[in-house]
Amino acid sequence: MTQTQRQKELDAIVTAVGSVLLGKDEQIRLALACFLARGHLLIEDLPGMGKTTLAHGLAAALGLSYSRIQFTSDLLPADIVGISIYEAELGTFRFHPGPVFCQLLLADEINRTTPKTQSALLEAMAEGQVTVEGETRALPDPFFVIATQNPGSQSGTFPLPESQQDRFTLRIALGYPDQAAERRLLEQGDTRQRLPSIGPVLSLDRLLALRDEVSAIHASAAVLDYLQRLVNHTRSAPHISCGLSPRAALSLLQCARAWAMIEGRDYVVPEDIQTIFPALAAHRLQGEAAHQGGALVEEVLNAVDIL
Repeated sequence: MTQTQRQKELDAIVTAVGSVLLGKDEQIRLALACFLARGHLLIEDLPGMGKTTLAHGLAAALGLSYSRIQFTSDLLPADIVGISIYEAELGTFRFHPGPVFCQLLLADEINRTTPKTQSALLEAMAEGQVTVEGETRALPDPFFVIATQNPGSQSGTFPLPESQQDRFTLRIALGYPDQAAERRLLEQGDTRQRLPSIGPVLSLDRLLALRDEVSAIHASAAVLDYLQRLVNHTRSAPHISCGLSPRAALSLLQCARAWAMIEGRDYVVPEDIQTIFPALAAHRLQGEAAHQGGALVEEVLNAVDIL
């Protein structure tokens, strides 16, 4: 498969999802990069911005089996992973898998449930498996979680603990559409009606091959030096109380490789790191109350030279 053919495939995925999520090509590309890097995605935004549409459209374009869980305060871990039920006619217990047994899981409004239920996803996201009643069961491959959450200022929310947030490779926000995109939406009507018309752009084998090809995207010593300087700055800056972990550094490199591949290159440039860094770092960095998230990301990028 040539580089040009590969880029056509990736562009076709972005175009397909963009037909139902208007004016959000960069966010779609970030979501695709997260998937190709074998990560998981967190979307934080107000209701009605298209979070569910992005997840459903991406599942359709990638040809992945899709499940959606609506997280509520009374949701239990068994509602996610499944449960064994005794069947009298068989005289034994039979496991009934939960909705987590799919290829793309939409965990909708994940911060509206309790920490105990939130943690039910930790093993699934980290290991691609779940352990129920002492037995470990593998999840499908690929397994990709897209979780949505409402801003913490809204009522009825439970903040995600740091360990849970760190499992999400990237966090993005969709935001309001620009005027041109919103005008198209008003003229064309609800774009979600087009979801059934989106078919798989690639075969599953080709999709898995694309994920494997990400690691072959070249990252030079100079690019790795720049990445390390960014990571080290988050760990040494006095106003940052919790810097990026080694896992976050690895994820930053893999997502930058995936972004380079989506952009049609077989090598990483510093701008790829800079593009990925805000979505990777903002939900991980902690500092003073008045200096959080996006402000910390901007400070780090401005403080560290490329060369």
